[in-house]
Amino acid sequence: MKISYNWLKWYVPDAPKAEEIADILTYHLAEVETVEKLPDGDFILDVKILPNRAHDLLSHQGMAREISSLLNIKYVDPTPKYKISESGPTKLKVEINTEKCRRDAARIVRNIKVGPSPDWVVQHLESIGQRSINNIVDATNIVMFDCGQPSHVFDMDKVKGLKLDINTSDGEKISFLGGAQKELQKGMVAIYDAEGNAIGTGVKGGTLAELDNNTKNIILQIDNFNPVSVRKMGQTLNMFTEGRKRFENDLSPELIPYAMRELSALILEMCPEAQFEDIVDVYPDKQKESKFYFSTDRISNILGLKVSDKEIEDILKRYLFKYVLKKGVFDIIVPPMRLDLATEQDMAEEVVRILGYDKVKGNIPKINFKPKVNETYAKITWARNKLLSEGYSEVMTYAFANKGEVEVQNSASDKKFLRTNLADGLKESIKLNQLNAPFLGIDKVKVFEIGTIFKKGGEEMHVAYGDKKEIKEIKLEEFCKDMPKDFPLEPRSSNLEAKFKMWSLFPFIARDIAVFVPENVKSTEVLKIIKENMGDMVIKGPELFDEFKKDGKVSYAFRLVFQSYERTLTDEEINKIMEKIAEKIKAKSWQVR
Repeated sequence: MKISYNWLKWYVPDAPKAEEIADILTYHLAEVETVEKLPDGDFILDVKILPNRAHDLLSHQGMAREISSLLNIKYVDPTPKYKISESGPTKLKVEINTEKCRRDAARIVRNIKVGPSPDWVVQHLESIGQRSINNIVDATNIVMFDCGQPSHVFDMDKVKGLKLDINTSDGEKISFLGGAQKELQKGMVAIYDAEGNAIGTGVKGGTLAELDNNTKNIILQIDNFNPVSVRKMGQTLNMFTEGRKRFENDLSPELIPYAMRELSALILEMCPEAQFEDIVDVYPDKQKESKFYFSTDRISNILGLKVSDKEIEDILKRYLFKYVLKKGVFDIIVPPMRLDLATEQDMAEEVVRILGYDKVKGNIPKINFKPKVNETYAKITWARNKLLSEGYSEVMTYAFANKGEVEVQNSASDKKFLRTNLADGLKESIKLNQLNAPFLGIDKVKVFEIGTIFKKGGEEMHVAYGDKKEIKEIKLEEFCKDMPKDFPLEPRSSNLEAKFKMWSLFPFIARDIAVFVPENVKSTEVLKIIKENMGDMVIKGPELFDEFKKDGKVSYAFRLVFQSYERTLTDEEINKIMEKIAEKIKAKSWQVR
């Protein structure tokens, strides 16, 4: 949120310089991303308010109260100047017919005049990047950015009947301010007039009762909407507004009377001839008073930091908490605007935030705890170690299959069931890895899997292992029948040498070359010729995989695996390399088979 330094000074006249405030907020509250100086001398602080405090800090007053408490300086309460001296009886009615609205206050104001705003209003709005529209609309924006409460203003003469109904939609269309045409989905909360016309929502106001230069009489309306319903509506309609931002982060319903006083006072200041009617306030389910208790010792234990009664009392007084202290136990009443505080853990965070996180030292506690051995995990570990020691490699195959006993509700079209065995997946794995045998440098593919299979009677843990499609599959318990009772589950050494190297994402090409040489020629001599001419794209080999003697000669067969980390190799370029190798071998009067 963008915060005007001059605006803050209304409420904390003793505040330090803007740069100092930025540092204080960053270290104790929220990150200040930028501090920008304006031509008129004002400073704009762009503060990254986190969700846990958005309900009370997305406003200049909220930030000012926080700065006042952090620095223990005076906060100027503007409430007295927001009183309206006289108001008359009203015929306006308000009904709330949905749990998605927790409170609604409205009042009629007659004899207003729509026109340009005073210079100070324009200046304050423009300083935080907002455009001035007219004096009445600007008043609602000033209130929202000042105290954090969004509001609506309707042209009373365009509203059908003196009644506002906050209800859920049946799917009607609405034209929003700014021209966007949207269709409300069933269940979305909206504001209706007496004839059922949608005139506004928690996301944005509608054009049906929009103010114009001829507007003389208006209805001020301030709601408190359920945050989840507003967020869902905004996401569905693809609309993001400053009002939505505040509603979806939750607001205290107790903020409404203050916002109504402030809005009324602003309109009276800009329209001195305005006549106000009584406020209609509907509040069916009042916000419950939040109370909890905590001990100083408990706060100290949570933080790992010795905190005194006096330090906690000082913090509670700064933040205007009502409390009773008895023998190190605080019984507190949380201010209604602080919706983030509900437990002793929250209070511990509040205490350390104000004292300073640098006070908490990084001491690791001594914990005498010996974990229990998980029998299933122990069996899996033993089975894995046994199979690895026998030369098997572990694989993990897909748990979904095209047939089975347990069907899943949402799945890929060809994988609608959960597997009933591991063998089918293991066969596919062997088939795939057999093709990659030259790349892997193995003659025989031996793999295993330990995993869950799913049948109508329940889940079972199985072990499957094998090669060339000769698969054995049994239950984990049966496989581990010879497992010793004292099998250790020690963690692996942290001193193991890292041997992993990233593989290429491009395909490999395997080539074989067989050479007939005199019987007295060793394979290493042939190997040397191949190495000298194979280039730098051989990732495996030359590897001698066959040797036999015939008629006073010996045949050596070598395998080379080519692969690039940068591109896909072609047969043509590999052929050229193999031809070069063959030419060098023939030059030694040896025969390439």
